Amino acid sequence: MKLETERLILRPWEERDRAPMAGIHGDPHVRRFFPKVLTPEETTADIDLAIERARTNGFHFQAAELKETGELIGLIGLGFVPDATKEAIPSHPNVEIGWVIGSKFWGKGLAPEAARAWLAHAWSLGLPEVVAFTARLNLPSQRVMQKIGMVYDPADDYFHPKIPEGHPLRPHVLYRARNPQHESVKPAI
Repeated sequence: MKLETERLILRPWEERDRAPMAGIHGDPHVRRFFPKVLTPEETTADIDLAIERARTNGFHFQAAELKETGELIGLIGLGFVPDATKEAIPSHPNVEIGWVIGSKFWGKGLAPEAARAWLAHAWSLGLPEVVAFTARLNLPSQRVMQKIGMVYDPADDYFHPKIPEGHPLRPHVLYRARNPQHESVKPAI
């Protein structure tokens, strides 16, 4: 599945993406709101999992590249909320949107541009809502969520089940966007 925006191509993963994505996932500044940086091997495993989930589910986190240069800026997409996380969130949402963008591309509006395209795709699939969640400390991602029209839902604040108790990244917040074509939210697929 391929989407295009004014400046970006949002597309399936290719072999050429593995090294640049490993560089992004290996950057401590990019990963400061994650429990750890990822090794190249972990990045390869994540890409392989994303390819498989896209094949199985019809969507998942994909590569994002600049149209002008073909350079990989990171990943963005939709995914089914993992079971452990879904159970930790009071409303048990089904589909999330997420992104990891290389720091040299920050501050240019690329994450919101790509996220808007993915939300439009979610609505074209008939999904009633999409959520995004992050560590309470991650204000930059929360700003992206706000820019794309997502609304903070304090009733769904939760403690991430894969982050140890007492860790500063454990408290998470949730934002949601509802499909504008749905008058009331029905259970997601």
